[in-house]
Amino acid sequence: MYTEFISSEGLIRDAIKSRKKLDIFDYERPIGIQIFGGDEEAMALSAKIVDATQPDLLDINFGCPVKKVVCKGAGAGVLKDIDLMVRLTRAVVKSTSLPVTVKTRLGWDEKSINVMEVAERLQDEGIRALTIHGRTRAQMYKGNAEWKHIADVKNNPRIKIPIFGNGDIDSPQKALEYKNRYGVDGIMIGRAAIGYPWIFNEVKHFFKTGTELPKPDIKNRVEVCKAHLKKSVEWKGEKFGVLEMRSHYANYFRGIPDFKETRMKLVSYNTLAEIEGVLDEIIAVRA
Repeated sequence: MYTEFISSEGLIRDAIKSRKKLDIFDYERPIGIQIFGGDEEAMALSAKIVDATQPDLLDINFGCPVKKVVCKGAGAGVLKDIDLMVRLTRAVVKSTSLPVTVKTRLGWDEKSINVMEVAERLQDEGIRALTIHGRTRAQMYKGNAEWKHIADVKNNPRIKIPIFGNGDIDSPQKALEYKNRYGVDGIMIGRAAIGYPWIFNEVKHFFKTGTELPKPDIKNRVEVCKAHLKKSVEWKGEKFGVLEMRSHYANYFRGIPDFKETRMKLVSYNTLAEIEGVLDEIIAVRA
């Protein structure tokens, strides 16, 4: 498991929002803290701060395609300058006693797919594993992830570190198919877990047994959604905790017939009590 990625600049400025993201609990282990940034000194200093919180590993994000991150020369923005990516990685590796891993993309665009060079050079800097999202920055999250490029990196005899694949894994069957077809050491799941945290146990169970776990029933969905909502409010306060949850309800209750009216209530009500009332109503009517 990984934390939400954290701005190296924010950590150094002691931004309360950034520092709070360093909170980790023993039941979450093994856990990595992920940082991003485009300045060597800031990345080195933030690595030292992370080191003091004692996660199990430190991950560098060279893959986020979001404009406000890329415009700062961070995330996938670094894919335009591999020399800078190498210097940033070196600064982090030298500044921490933790294992350092990296997540990146295939390249900036279709004409500049450079993930093979990235993998070789970052391995030489001492990273311990590499996760590759099978899209370029230009693709954002559109089209299909190109796992062939991930397999090419994995099959490169120069590469000795674990290679993890990422992109489009939304079912246990697909996870196993892609792991076998492309020979990766493991798989990262991101968007498919939003509003559906059961996917991780489903994948692990399918890998072990070849059988599917039963899908969560409506009561289980509501209980987990409620727990998520409460944690969100505890973390960000009622106003922002409630707002942040709005993007999750569609996935929590996907496939439930005649749900539009209920979903509109969930995304329009502004208090914890109101939304918990709607969730209780779902169980009363549908469970």
